[in-house]
Amino acid sequence: MPIGVRCAAIADAGDILGIYAPYITDSCISFETEVPLASEFALRVENIIKRYPFFVYETDSKIAGYAYASQHRERSAYRYSADVSVYIAREYQGQGIGKSLYTKLFELLSEHEIYTVFAGISLPNEKSVGLHRSFGFSEVGVFHNAGYKFGRWLDVMWMEKALRIYDTPKSAYLKC
Repeated sequence: MPIGVRCAAIADAGDILGIYAPYITDSCISFETEVPLASEFALRVENIIKRYPFFVYETDSKIAGYAYASQHRERSAYRYSADVSVYIAREYQGQGIGKSLYTKLFELLSEHEIYTVFAGISLPNEKSVGLHRSFGFSEVGVFHNAGYKFGRWLDVMWMEKALRIYDTPKSAYLKC
């Protein structure tokens, strides 16, 4: 029974890690080289949902994919930008789940004064590049030989997307 997109909860961390782990162990899509402990991963999820949206797609009484935003950089002037990621369980790829997740994520980010989102994609990864292009992302550049995994150097393409008009944010004026 499909439920669709919903907010992730800390209790979902184990299922989310189950989707993510093969991207670590069997591919160069993630630059992690070891699957994190369940407790460590639950803490990651908890820290993200304190500040950013984190969605899961639930169908067949299980989580089939997830997407989230995270801090782009530490300096305060970057607070109107975010990095985004989406991962889909292999058996559910090609069913529009990534599009559903990203649609919801981008709507919410735009409503909360996130103006620009960035995605770092290890190359080659035609599916991810295609998904991001379908949402209007454009290539910013490629970091060559940015990571080393499975005996080879890997490039990372960075893409960006504007979510809203670049007006003056309501919380733009910070006291020093």
